Amino acid sequence: MSTRALTEAASAPAAPLSLCSREPHVPADRLVAEMVPPPRFDSVRFDTYLPDPNQPSQTEAVKALSTFAEGLGGAHASGAGKRRWFARKPAAPTGPRGVYLDGGYGVGKTHLLASLWHATPAEPALKAFGTFVELTNLVGALGFQQTVKTLSGHRLLCIDEFELDDPGDTVLVSSLLGKLVESGVALAATSNTLPGKLGEGRFAAADFLREIQGLSAHFRPLRIDGEDYRHRGLPEAPAPYSDQVVTETAYATPGASLDDFPHLLEHLAKVHPSRYGALTDDLAAVCLTDVQPVPDQSTALRLVVLADRLYDREIPVLASGLPFDRLFSDEMLNGGYRKKYFRAISRLTALARDAKGLVAQ
Repeated sequence: MSTRALTEAASAPAAPLSLCSREPHVPADRLVAEMVPPPRFDSVRFDTYLPDPNQPSQTEAVKALSTFAEGLGGAHASGAGKRRWFARKPAAPTGPRGVYLDGGYGVGKTHLLASLWHATPAEPALKAFGTFVELTNLVGALGFQQTVKTLSGHRLLCIDEFELDDPGDTVLVSSLLGKLVESGVALAATSNTLPGKLGEGRFAAADFLREIQGLSAHFRPLRIDGEDYRHRGLPEAPAPYSDQVVTETAYATPGASLDDFPHLLEHLAKVHPSRYGALTDDLAAVCLTDVQPVPDQSTALRLVVLADRLYDREIPVLASGLPFDRLFSDEMLNGGYRKKYFRAISRLTALARDAKGLVAQ
C-alpha cells in the first residue's frame, strides 16, 4: 500500500459498532449491583421535579414521598443493625411500609420513584431500584431463596412498571415482596394497567392492590394526575432520515452503532432481555436503517424492553424508514399490551428528537 493510501486509511473514520455483533454475558452479581436508578435518573431529586400547576396531586405526591423517605431513616424496620447494650429499641415505623404511585405514563412516576431512592437516608448498598422485569430476572439468576436473602437487609426496594399483565410473574414477585416485608424492607412501586383497561381509565391502583393480594395493606396509593410530559409543549419528533444520512452520521459519531432494523429484531431474539442493558454499554448513539413495522407480538415486546434500556441511558436513536409511531399494528395498539407499545413509541420519539443534533447541518 502506498504512503498516500496508508495516510488516507489512518484518517478514515472508524466503522461504527453493531448491536447485532454483541452477545453480552451478565453475571448475577452485576444484576444486583446494577439495581440502582438508571443513568437518566442519576441526578433527579424531588426539587428537580416540576409539578404541573394545574395538577395539585403532583405537588401532594412530592410532599408525601419526601415524608415517607424521612421515615425510612434510623434502624432497619426489622430491628437489624447495631445497637448499644441497654439502648432503647427504636420504635417500629407506623403506617404502611409501601407506597404505590398511581398515574398514567409520562407523568413523572419514575422521576419520583428515583427521587425517593436518592432521598432515603441509607447507603446505596441498602437500597434497590429496578423494573419488574429486572426483578424477575434477578430471581431467575439467583433463585427465590437467595434473592430473599440478598434483598432482606435493604431499607427500600423500588419497583418500576410492575407487570400486572403477567399473572405468573405477578404471583412470584408478590411472594417475594411478602418475604421482604416480613424482613422489614420498605416498598415503593409503579405499575402498568391490566389488559383491556387502558381505555377505561388511566389509573391502576385498584388493579395493583388486588393483584398483590395479601400485600395490599402495606401500600398507600398516591394518585398523580397529568399529561405525558414528553409531549407537553414539545415539538413533534423529526421525520425519519434517509439511509445515507443515517449511515454517514453513524460513521461521523464516535461510539455510535449502525444496524439494519429487521436484522436487529432478529438478533434480539437471541439475547435474553435481562442483557439488553449490557447490549447498550458504551454507546453514544443508535443508528438504524430500514425501520419497518414489527412483525409479531413476541418481537414487539422485546423491542419494548430495548426501548426502555435506551431511554434509561439517554442514548439518541437516529433512524430511516417508517416513523416510530408506525412500528406497531392497529391490532397490537388495541390489544392487551398496548400500554407497553404506547410507552415505547413515546420513549423512542423522545430519543429520536435527541438524535437530531447529531446530523450534520
